Amino acid sequence: MNATPTRRRILDAALERFNRNGYAATSQAEIAAAAGIRQGNLTYHFPTKPDLVAALRDEGRSVLSRRDALGATDDVCADYVHHVTSSMELVWRYRFLLRDRAQFRDVEVPRGAPPELVADLARLEGLIRRFGSDGLLRRNLDIDLAVLSRSLWVVSRYWLDHLDEFEQVGEIEWSHHARGIEHHRAVLDPCLTADGRRRLDEAFDRAAQDWLAS
Repeated sequence: MNATPTRRRILDAALERFNRNGYAATSQAEIAAAAGIRQGNLTYHFPTKPDLVAALRDEGRSVLSRRDALGATDDVCADYVHHVTSSMELVWRYRFLLRDRAQFRDVEVPRGAPPELVADLARLEGLIRRFGSDGLLRRNLDIDLAVLSRSLWVVSRYWLDHLDEFEQVGEIEWSHHARGIEHHRAVLDPCLTADGRRRLDEAFDRAAQDWLAS
């Protein structure tokens, strides 16, 4: 559903408050005030807080679907960088959905990992295997690629949680991504050939330039 201006303001206000204060600590009255509307107007669009969670969850899934629909290019390093940085951006934008799942007592939450996270991990593992088929992994590499992929995914998934908890950052800047990438590369680089590291350096440099130019 395309958001009307009022609906968009409500969703943006809810996302900001849920992310900053937590789902349980945020009331509909606070969200309405932040959106600059009466609470009755908010409940007309979203009768309950679980309705807001469902809408924001669907929005995040839609962003992921559009990203994944782009498909692969012939440059695995560019695809890898796009996957890592876009995943970190999504984790940050919708962080309350992952952080506050235990608070969703009034929201239907299936047990286990959300399917979009399962798909994200599978996509990352596919990229790591493409590194191997493209000759960018060391020949004498003695590591299970599924384990390597999972380790890299954990860094991408939890780096911004670390920033949120330890540094209470507001808006994410490229410097925050760059620090996360540094941790990510500490795991990946020993597994790459010299050419793989060079090509990945170039891909991350292009991503930084694009971010700073936007």
